[in-house]
Amino acid sequence: MTDVSYPADGFALFPDRSVVALRVNGELRDLATRVEDTDEVEPVTIDSPDGLNILRHSAAHVLAQAVQRINPQANLGIGPPITDGFYYDFGVEHPFTPEDVKAIDKEMQRIIREGQRFVRRVVTDEEARVELVDEPFKLELIGLKAGGAEKTEGASVEVGAGELTIYDNVDRDGQTVWKDLCRGPHLPNTRMIGNGWALQRVAGAYWRGSEKNPQLQRIYGTAWPSKDELRGYQQRLEEAAKRDHRKLGKELDLFSFPDEIGSGLSVWHPRGGIVRGEMEQHARRRHVQGGYTYVYTPHISKEDLFLQSNHLVTYKEGMFPPIVMDEERDEHGEITKHGQDYYLKPMNCPMHILIFKERARSYRDLPMRLAENGTVYRNELSGALHGLTRVRGFTQDDSHLFVTPEQLEEETTRVLEFVISMLRDFGLEDFELELSMRDDEKEKWIGSDEFWEYSTNALRNVANASGLKVTEVPGEAAFYGPKIDLKTKDAIGRTWQLSTVQVDVNLPERFELEFTDRDGQKKRPIMIHRALFGSIERFFAILLEHYAGAFPVWLAPVQVVGIPVAEDFADYLGEVIAQLRSEGVRAELDHSDDRMQKKIRTHTTQKVPLQLIAGAQDQSAGTVSFRFRDGSQENGVPIADAVRRIHEAIADHTLVNSAEDFGATPAAAAEASA
Repeated sequence: MTDVSYPADGFALFPDRSVVALRVNGELRDLATRVEDTDEVEPVTIDSPDGLNILRHSAAHVLAQAVQRINPQANLGIGPPITDGFYYDFGVEHPFTPEDVKAIDKEMQRIIREGQRFVRRVVTDEEARVELVDEPFKLELIGLKAGGAEKTEGASVEVGAGELTIYDNVDRDGQTVWKDLCRGPHLPNTRMIGNGWALQRVAGAYWRGSEKNPQLQRIYGTAWPSKDELRGYQQRLEEAAKRDHRKLGKELDLFSFPDEIGSGLSVWHPRGGIVRGEMEQHARRRHVQGGYTYVYTPHISKEDLFLQSNHLVTYKEGMFPPIVMDEERDEHGEITKHGQDYYLKPMNCPMHILIFKERARSYRDLPMRLAENGTVYRNELSGALHGLTRVRGFTQDDSHLFVTPEQLEEETTRVLEFVISMLRDFGLEDFELELSMRDDEKEKWIGSDEFWEYSTNALRNVANASGLKVTEVPGEAAFYGPKIDLKTKDAIGRTWQLSTVQVDVNLPERFELEFTDRDGQKKRPIMIHRALFGSIERFFAILLEHYAGAFPVWLAPVQVVGIPVAEDFADYLGEVIAQLRSEGVRAELDHSDDRMQKKIRTHTTQKVPLQLIAGAQDQSAGTVSFRFRDGSQENGVPIADAVRRIHEAIADHTLVNSAEDFGATPAAAAEASA
């Protein structure tokens, strides 16, 4: 920081052009903000998370200005920054065409070159309504201060709990050429957006996320500090498209979503079922070893259960409509007995609670660890559905643990260690934790201060002891308790949230759960919600994209395929395949009439990890040759050694894409490829 006289703005304090905003006494502010020497001021650089959000939000404003320059009748919706980009929603008479998007792109370039300044201006609600009288969606937002804004996707970037502000775009002549309702902050001027941005796609979006509201047109874009970073992001997108689980699911014949069944409801094909079965069976073995007991619960329940759990109050929009059962009518059609509403379950926890409550419990019964692969149903909006990662029917690998307060920290430690160990079994290694806590707005939370203090400290101790990176997030806890979310990175660096460990005293209280403690007193247990995969469907999709369909040998639908060089060697190779099958290996012999090279291509495309090839030399020597996904080979392997190594690769969860992965010496692999 240079020597300056106060009051001073951010331009004077931080002349470095990478600084795009300030954090003043903990709050993000524009670089033009004037501060005193008593203020605590930090620079915000464009490549920081806050700086990227500011860059992207500024690009969203330029997008909106460009659209209204071309089409002044377009009404403005909301334009927040999102992960890796931004979007803006518009009310327009006709959907945007590709030609429209090209014109908008060119107009954005002009606005960026103009170097317009983003100027913040405080207004009253009434002043804002007068200025934005022709913007019906903005007028609706003006009344959404405080909690109301949180209920609308992206609204917090425009209105909030404090003063109302409008940002003017001011040209070099000092004229306001455009404006938007916005909390800010923004870049100092449009030129700082540079050339590291691009428009991506157009989609439909309901205003405020409700199908009851008008459908708007949403334009998505991305923005980065430099052109090189933009290109790097676009390359990652290209790689992600190749790995898209929906594409791979079709190519590898793993699952589908038949129209006859309904949106967001999947069926698993035989090969996909094999992978899912291996996932579930491995998880079951590990859970049993870890002291969990498996239970089974129905898919449907009377409404009373979900009223007591409060799901029908707090989560009703996410539940399917009721099914009326047990209604009786006489011969005239008159109702003689009113029916009872039943609901498809959105959660497994209320039913697990009833299992706990079925009989008296003692401290000797705790911790009680219940596990279930329970299928649940969520009434997701059709626009939110996305392959297996967002569906309407899915199976949670759900666990609920009932513990004493004294057991909370120790049991949470066991849970987190178990979760990380299990995910490593599936080949994931890069983890970090997020501790969600309550904030100072006490009316948002239930439970005593004492509970929040000791439960949050327990989770904090567990998270810190893990040795992983821990980020604490005030205000993101569930209303009834703190939680730990585990995040992992996949093979191309994308972050996925997987397991959650959630502390809950609310449901034990609502269901009046009790156990008899050592002192003979009745006490409430604490409940820990824990989903390891999140859902089996979503975790399967993540693994499918992580491995690009080339699963480790233990998960591969077909682990070994036999390809004879000619039909004369089919019986010889068939005996090896038969031996492997008898020992539990998923092995097949290719009996097709295709030429050998076509068979190799077919099974390589299907991502079979191990191809066994045999010809005259192998038959006379009692050997086989291996071919791998990357085209490398290892020749002349004695049958007994080949069988042993296949079993070892399965048992060790080895990812085999090459001869080297399979343990071939570099010399053997080089000789084979030659």
